[in-house]
Amino acid sequence: MLNTETPSPQHPNLDQYASADLVRAFTADQVLAANVVHAAADSLARAVDAAVPRIAAGGRLIYVGAGTSGRLGLLDSVELFPTFAWPKDRVAALLAGGHAALGSAAEGAEDDEAQGGADLRGLAVTPQDVVLLIAASGYTPYVLGALAAAKGAGALTIGLANNPQAPVATQADIGITLDTGSETISGSTRLKAGTAQKIALNTLSSSIMVRLNKVYGNLMVDVLPTNAKLIRRAVALTRQAAETDEASARSALEACGYRVKVAIVMLRLKLDVATAQTALDAVQGSVRRALKRS
Repeated sequence: MLNTETPSPQHPNLDQYASADLVRAFTADQVLAANVVHAAADSLARAVDAAVPRIAAGGRLIYVGAGTSGRLGLLDSVELFPTFAWPKDRVAALLAGGHAALGSAAEGAEDDEAQGGADLRGLAVTPQDVVLLIAASGYTPYVLGALAAAKGAGALTIGLANNPQAPVATQADIGITLDTGSETISGSTRLKAGTAQKIALNTLSSSIMVRLNKVYGNLMVDVLPTNAKLIRRAVALTRQAAETDEASARSALEACGYRVKVAIVMLRLKLDVATAQTALDAVQGSVRRALKRS
C-alpha cells in the first residue's frame, strides 16, 4: 500500500476527538508537510537551475495534474500573471477532465493515460518548455501519459510525488519526492500531501521568477497593478526601492504606466521613461544591474 493511502496509526479514534484535539491533529500534520518540503530543498534547487535557462530562452511553464494536484497546479499558474507580470501565453495548466473538473470532481479522467499524452501534445510543446507533473500517488495514468509526451518533445520534465520511488518522479528528468506519509483522514491527499505540493509549487515558480529578475531585493517589483490594492502596493514598493516620497513615486508610476521597475530606475537615476526602460532592457530587466550601470 502506498504511504499516502496507509491508515495513520496516530489517530485511530479521530471521530471521537473533541474539537480542540481534532484541530490540533490536523494542524500538526500541516507542520509536517512544510518540513517535508524543506527537506527536499536540494531537489527543488536543481529543478530551478535546470528550468531557468529554458524559460529565459522563451519557454513556457506547463503544469499537469489530476484532482487536487491538478487544481493546485492551475492555481499556481494563474497567480504568475498578477504577481510577476508573467505573460499569459507563457504558462499553461492541464487538468484531467478539463475545466469542468475545476468545479466538480472528474475522478475517472485521471485514469486516461492516452488523454494525458494527447492534451500535452495539443500544447505544441518544445524543448524550451518546462513541464511540472504533479501526482500525490505518483502513479496517476493521465499524468504519466503527459510525462511521456513531454519527454518525447524534449521538454524538461519535473515530477512531484508524495510516495518514494513513484514513476512520476523516477521517470522525470528531475524528480521531487515529498514523502508526507499517511494522512490524518486516511487516503485524503487533499490534506498534508496537497499542502506539500502547494508549498513546493510556490517555491519552484517563485524561485524561477526571482532568477528571471522579477524581484529586486525581496520586493515584488514586477507586480501588475490591476486594482486599487495593487496600485497602493506599487506605490509602496516604488517608495521603498527608490527611497522617495509618495508624491514622487506616484508621479513616476503615472508617467511610466505603473511599471514599478521603470519607476525605480527613473527615480534613482533621474532618467525619463524611455531611457529607464532601455537601461532595464539592456540587462534583461534586472533593476539591480540597471542601477549599477549608471
